[in-house]
Amino acid sequence: MSDHEIEALIVTRPGGREVLEVRPTAISDPDAGQLLVRVAASGVNFVEVYQREGIYRLPTPFVLGGEGAGTVIAVGPGVSGFEVGQLVCWAAQPGSHAQEVLVGADKAVAVPEGVQPELAAAALLQGMTAHYLITSTYSLQPGDSALVHAAAGGVGQLLVQLAKSRGALVIATAGSDAKCARARELGADEALRYDRYDDPAELAAAIRAANGGRGVSVVYDGVGQATFDASLASLTRRGVLALFGASSGPVPPVDPQRLNQGGSLFLTRPTLGDYIATRDELLWRSGEILTAVADGTLAVEIGGRYPLHEAAQAYDDLENRRTQGKLVLLP
Repeated sequence: MSDHEIEALIVTRPGGREVLEVRPTAISDPDAGQLLVRVAASGVNFVEVYQREGIYRLPTPFVLGGEGAGTVIAVGPGVSGFEVGQLVCWAAQPGSHAQEVLVGADKAVAVPEGVQPELAAAALLQGMTAHYLITSTYSLQPGDSALVHAAAGGVGQLLVQLAKSRGALVIATAGSDAKCARARELGADEALRYDRYDDPAELAAAIRAANGGRGVSVVYDGVGQATFDASLASLTRRGVLALFGASSGPVPPVDPQRLNQGGSLFLTRPTLGDYIATRDELLWRSGEILTAVADGTLAVEIGGRYPLHEAAQAYDDLENRRTQGKLVLLP
C-alpha cells in the first residue's frame, strides 16, 4: 500500500455540532508498532463531545473518535500477533471516525469468533469502563448495594448486568418509563425516574427507601451535575461515589468537608486510561467483556447506527438523550 486519501469526520474548530465536517484526509502506511485498519464501525462516546467543544483541548483540525472495530489491511514493521484480514477492536485510538485508521498494536485486541464488528465497536470502551468500575474502583461483593444512574445508557446497561452478576442489589435511575423498564429487564431490582425529583434530598430519600431505608454501598454516576448531590446523599457510611462522567455538565468544586459530614465518604473521578495502563490489564478487561458478549451472558444494545455523513445527528441524539444503548457510526 501507499499513502492515500480516505474520508474522515473532522472537528474544524472548537464548538457545537456545526463544526463537524466529513472531509478527505491523507493516511499513510503503518509505521513500526502500528496496524492499518479498515473501520467497520466506530463508537460514539460523550468524551468526544468534550473534545469537540474544547473542554478537553486538542489542536484543531483533528479527526474525532477513539473506539472502533475493523479488519487489518496492513501490518507495520515489528508487529507480532496480528495479521492482514484479522478482525480487531480498540478503545483508545484517536482518529477512529474514519474509513481507515492507524491503530497502535499495543491498543488493539482480537475480536472473538462470532462477535460482529458493530457489536465489538459498541462493547469495548463502555464494557471495560463498567468492568473497572465494578471490579476495581469499588469491587462489588454479594450483599453490596449499588446505585446506577442513566441505567439505560450504554455504560449503564452494562453496569446493571455486571453488578447483578456479582450478587449486588441494584437500584437504577433513568429519564423515562421506557428506560426504567429496560433497566429492570436487565436485572435492576428497582428503577426510579430521577427527572421527577427537583430536590436532590427527595431523590436520595427514594433511593434509600428502595434499599430498605439504608444508604447504598456505591454510586456509579456518569451524569454529573444533575445527580451529584443526590448521589452523595444516597451513600451509606464510608460509601463510595465513583463519578466517571458528566453528561449533564461538570460538577462544581466540592468542599471535602461534605464527605466527612456524609459519613466518611469516598469520592473518586476515575478514567478508563488509568485502568488499562498495561497490556495485561487491557487484555484482562477486554477479554472478559468480549467473551461475555460472545457467549451471550452480556447483552449489548446498539441504540442507533449512522453513516459517517450523519455523525452530527448521532451526537445530537446522544447529547439530548433520545436513545438508549450504544450509538455507532458506520464509515
